[in-house]
Amino acid sequence: MKRLRYPVLIIAVILIGGLGWLVLRSSKTPAAPQPRPIAVATFTTEARDVPIWLSGLGTVQANQTVTLRPQVSGQLATVNFTEGQEVKAGDLLAQIDPRPAQAALQQAVAQKAQDEARLVNDRREYERVAALIESRTESRQLLDQRAATLAQSTALVQAAQAAIDTAQLQLDFTAVRAPIDGRTGVRLIDAGNLVTANQPAGLVVLTQTRPVAVVFALPQQALTALRRHPAQAGEGPLAVEVLSDQGQPLARGRLDLIDNQIDPATGTLRLKATFANDDQALWPGQFVNTRVLVNTLTRALVVPTEAVQPGLDGPFVYVVKADATVEPRTLQLGPTVNGFTVIIAGLAAGDQIVREGQNKLQPGARVEVAKNAAVAASATPVAAATATANAAPLSR
Repeated sequence: MKRLRYPVLIIAVILIGGLGWLVLRSSKTPAAPQPRPIAVATFTTEARDVPIWLSGLGTVQANQTVTLRPQVSGQLATVNFTEGQEVKAGDLLAQIDPRPAQAALQQAVAQKAQDEARLVNDRREYERVAALIESRTESRQLLDQRAATLAQSTALVQAAQAAIDTAQLQLDFTAVRAPIDGRTGVRLIDAGNLVTANQPAGLVVLTQTRPVAVVFALPQQALTALRRHPAQAGEGPLAVEVLSDQGQPLARGRLDLIDNQIDPATGTLRLKATFANDDQALWPGQFVNTRVLVNTLTRALVVPTEAVQPGLDGPFVYVVKADATVEPRTLQLGPTVNGFTVIIAGLAAGDQIVREGQNKLQPGARVEVAKNAAVAASATPVAAATATANAAPLSR
């Protein structure tokens, strides 16, 4: 019996030890691993001055355009400009053969000299007869005749002077001069051709390019903002900008005119602005993107537009909390300017929001801020392309 007891005890000890080892092993099984934080790019909300612009398509117009036509007939002797040349008012652009006009002027001068000699003689005759009348040697009738002759001679001298003035004017017209500052266009007539006064075909078209005007249209709803601006109360003209194809300011000017009626066919309002155009960046006839500054929101809270997401309860952003988790925050939005959206309610200055990487987030998700603006696999191409540009201050 003793021989059987020891093997049984040994087997029992082995079984109990194995059971205990299994229990101990099961109690030390590690917990499930925590999910890795999601990489995001963030933006800290801040207050900025936000300009409010109204944009429309416009056309550049020259303030003055003049078609130069000859005012006298004759042969076009010389053309004194090159096509595309900038000229000043008074510059000689063409010369019509002046010899016929010079001859007419000389003839008028000679005629006046002849009439003046006759006038001197008639005045002396009148004075002689008047002296004889006092001594009662001549009759009053003869004095009246001499007075009439003197008046006729005086009128002839005046007519001769008028003829001289006309001939001088015709001679001046043979020199075709620029009436305004501007730039010449295509030469329409070559030297050597015969021209006539006020002929339909001009010599050249002269266009003023400094300054220029831009006429553009805005929807009729813009009238309220335009009339509410302090500039309409006498505090100075509204600022207007022409933008390049890349959206950068190409020229800056002032608003001169708000049309007095709205076009009923299109529901738009026409406006006219003036630009100095010293650098010749604007060209008459050019189509341009134009915007007018109607307001500036002072110290407005802004966030990048790409951070705002659509939601069932309205637009929202993900706010990064102190424990590196996110929560959605519903917003009340204002206007969007230059890639930034004004926040009317829902955020405070200094809040850290998710700018890129929202597509992988849900409420309570843990995040880590990416070291660069391009978030791997989570940033859309548009967001990545605008990350640097949107960090710049808003233009004024």
